[in-house]
Amino acid sequence: MLPIDAAAHSSRWRHRHPVDKAVLGLGLTVLAISLPPWPGAALVLVTALAVLLGPAGVPGRRLWRAYRVPLGFCVTGAVPLLVQVGGPDGFVTLAEGGLVRAGELLLRTSAASLGVLLFAFTTPMSDLLPRLVQAGVPAPVVDVALVTYRMSFLLLDSVRRIREAQAARLGHTTRAATWRSLAGLGAIAFVRAFDRAARLQTGLAGRGYDGTLRVLVPEARVSVRFVCAGLALLAAVAALTFVLERPLT
Repeated sequence: MLPIDAAAHSSRWRHRHPVDKAVLGLGLTVLAISLPPWPGAALVLVTALAVLLGPAGVPGRRLWRAYRVPLGFCVTGAVPLLVQVGGPDGFVTLAEGGLVRAGELLLRTSAASLGVLLFAFTTPMSDLLPRLVQAGVPAPVVDVALVTYRMSFLLLDSVRRIREAQAARLGHTTRAATWRSLAGLGAIAFVRAFDRAARLQTGLAGRGYDGTLRVLVPEARVSVRFVCAGLALLAAVAALTFVLERPLT
């Protein structure tokens, strides 16, 4: 199980309906994209961090391990805005206003990423995917997503076991050995993925699979109080943004 999925299963909001958490988490993401970068995205970032570390109860170390990956993409996307290619001053020069644009983009993307992580850290996929059928998503699409979700964990577990076996046989002692082990890992994982898929299909056929996967979904109701509190928080962030809005420069 991935760390973020394990955290979602042990979250304080684990038994809340996904709609409750989607209103808050995805609402913060929408605000990060639509509000002015300063102070809107900054307020969204602080709010999402406060909710994640406070009421949601996400451990800080686990949050950082998950957040540093999208944050790296955010920084990578913002850095090119600092320079311009070509022009009278040289082939590569600092872009006029590039620092401001890079800062705005970094604020927007990092705040939006935290909003998505708020939803991901509190909502297991096993709770979300079966409910998508009730939201109008075609059942075959949901079934494919469920099977892919399950197969991804099996494949990751196989890759981990193969790497441990290769390391125990000194398969990573030299660069040449590492490349051979990597090639073997890819080949074995590819074969095992097809073998797992065939066994899964045989198992489903033996259980009378008729084109629809039926799973038990934990009972949960949409909390009007929680949704109203989330909407009130979103409205407060938006209102405070327009009150404090100042030019970034």
